[in-house]
Amino acid sequence: MNLWTRAVRAELRKFLTTRLWWGMAIAVLVSGAAFALLFAFVFTSAAVEGPQGAGAPTTDGALAKSVFTGGLQIGYLLTLSIGVLTIGSEYRHQTITATFLAVPRRVRVMTAKVAALLVIGAFYGVLSLAGAVGAGSIALSAKGHAPFADGTIWRTLALSLLVLGLWALIGLGAGILIPNQVAALLISVAVAWIVEPVLGLVLALTDWGKSVSPYLPSRATTAMLDTSTGGFDNQPVAQLSWWAGALVLTAYAVAMAGLGTWRTVRADVS
Repeated sequence: MNLWTRAVRAELRKFLTTRLWWGMAIAVLVSGAAFALLFAFVFTSAAVEGPQGAGAPTTDGALAKSVFTGGLQIGYLLTLSIGVLTIGSEYRHQTITATFLAVPRRVRVMTAKVAALLVIGAFYGVLSLAGAVGAGSIALSAKGHAPFADGTIWRTLALSLLVLGLWALIGLGAGILIPNQVAALLISVAVAWIVEPVLGLVLALTDWGKSVSPYLPSRATTAMLDTSTGGFDNQPVAQLSWWAGALVLTAYAVAMAGLGTWRTVRADVS
């Protein structure tokens, strides 16, 4: 077993020896199931399916995608937080010094953290989808809709795993670039949950902003999962293709993790 593999296992062991992992696991599983039921109920209600329901999914395939990924926004906020805490807690409790003494090459440490976060993100993705697909399939079937009417649903489910891993890497970068752990956590969640989505809506209302809005992280995530329904406000919103959305979100993750790694390699640690 080489040193890098040992470093990855050490990062996973750090995470799994805390109470955080199972608390997050329960939250991801429950939120996935709860949001799937909520979206299934809303999108199949008479008010939404009727004449006033413009913007709702119009096919069983689109409906299933929206239902199965309904809780993913909560899921990626949780993995974003995990990314921040993965490095922030080490600086806060000064265990980063011991980490770098055990593995002197900092680049190896950071790439091990990146690999571990991708694994953690995929793990939580599986839990989220287990709850969402299980509850969502039952709800859709009860309403007379086919849960797996479209083959692209499987692509969306697979990309959901990648989405959570990429948002964890964005959190890793934020946790390094913002020195205070609490501030990094609050700022990251606030920007991802409130500021950036609102900014995207505002930009979509302007002529020049319509070309910028699709490249924001939340819009790229929606495009990647192919779950946009056009919005209930009936405003046409440009959306990237699923593969372009995946490239954009990957670019954000690489940029944030890369900047964080660069800063960690160059900074003094005591």
